[in-house]
Amino acid sequence: MHRSWAQPFQHSRLYLGVAVWLACAVVLVLPLVWLINNRDWGVALMLIMPAVVYGLMRLGRRLERWARAPTH
Repeated sequence: MHRSWAQPFQHSRLYLGVAVWLACAVVLVLPLVWLINNRDWGVALMLIMPAVVYGLMRLGRRLERWARAPTH
């Protein structure tokens, strides 16, 4: 079976996409969770958490499309 020269690069793009998504998730969620837990007014931040989760889901889908896109 013939393997394309781009196949190892394709896997590295997928790993890079997962790493970028994880970094974005940690950078966004960790401070929000800390504020919600440690500040009295932090409870109000729970109202924006669905938007943050939705944005992370969209980012994950976009990164997956980028990672699985054919290379030229």
